[in-house]
Amino acid sequence: MRLPLIIAVAATAALALAACSKTASTEAAAAGDNANAAADHAAAATAATANDAGQATQNAAANVGAAADNAADATGAAAAKAGRKANAAADAAAKTN
Repeated sequence: MRLPLIIAVAATAALALAACSKTASTEAAAAGDNANAAADHAAAATAATANDAGQATQNAAANVGAAADNAADATGAAAAKAGRKANAAADAAAKTN
């Protein structure tokens, strides 16, 4: 009488383990899918960030170039003004002699 009970308990335990194994397998597959999706999102975000950084670098380079042009223009204008002042001073000095 004990043997049929032992067999029934063993069969029930085997069925429970099989069901747990199937659930664990399904959950593992879902976790793998989620990990792949997260990796895809991370790659897309990294690419977008790199693109944004590249654009910002280009903009900064353009701004530096414009600032250098402005500084060169201002330096040229200041040099021309200093030259005119030097000429005016030389003319004034020649008139007083």
